[in-house]
Amino acid sequence: MFLLFIQITVAQFFAEMGDKTQLMLVAMTEKHKMADIILGTAIAILVLNGIAVLAGGAIGQFIPSWIIKFIAAAAFLFFAATTIKDDDEEDEEGGNSKINFAPLAVFCTFFIAELGDKTQLTAITFGANEGLSNAIIVWLACSIGLFAADILGLVIIHLLKGHIPQNFIKLLSFLIFTVFGILTLNQAASMIFSDNTLIWTITIGSSVIFATLCIILFVLQQKKRKSNS
Repeated sequence: MFLLFIQITVAQFFAEMGDKTQLMLVAMTEKHKMADIILGTAIAILVLNGIAVLAGGAIGQFIPSWIIKFIAAAAFLFFAATTIKDDDEEDEEGGNSKINFAPLAVFCTFFIAELGDKTQLTAITFGANEGLSNAIIVWLACSIGLFAADILGLVIIHLLKGHIPQNFIKLLSFLIFTVFGILTLNQAASMIFSDNTLIWTITIGSSVIFATLCIILFVLQQKKRKSNS
């Protein structure tokens, strides 16, 4: 049992290293406290791996993959756009409720992004191979491996945060969310259409629209900042 636990934990750890959800959590350190990210991530991982181990491929059977991809793309681009917003303005609008609901925001974003990912497929595979008799071991091992990989990225960026300019972190967060959003959108379009020209037209067109909206948001933000100074 112990060897099985170690095998699954290590496999899940390396499956997550460098994955989009790991980098996404690093980007979220710009908007949320470390404790909120850890709490939201831990709950999402436990729930996701529980679903994968116990229900197997049920999610993929009932929810089309392209819908999941579109939702994930929208979530990535939304968080990219919100990095443009000033932290002071968020505090004034949201007050303490922003902080209180931060773990829920992290949970929802991580949950959607991780659905159908390779770590989910790994958990499903181990769950199917080991059966319900070892479901708890598989669930815990998958969860610990995934959580360890994600926390490693968070700790590294947290240690470097004091030595990195705040604007650089914001720019990095924006780029990470934007890249994953566009790539996920491209994957979703590929699942629906077979014409590469149409797929890239949708991808590039959406990218241009998103870039235009971000520029407008940035300009408005700068004007508001000048008027308040």
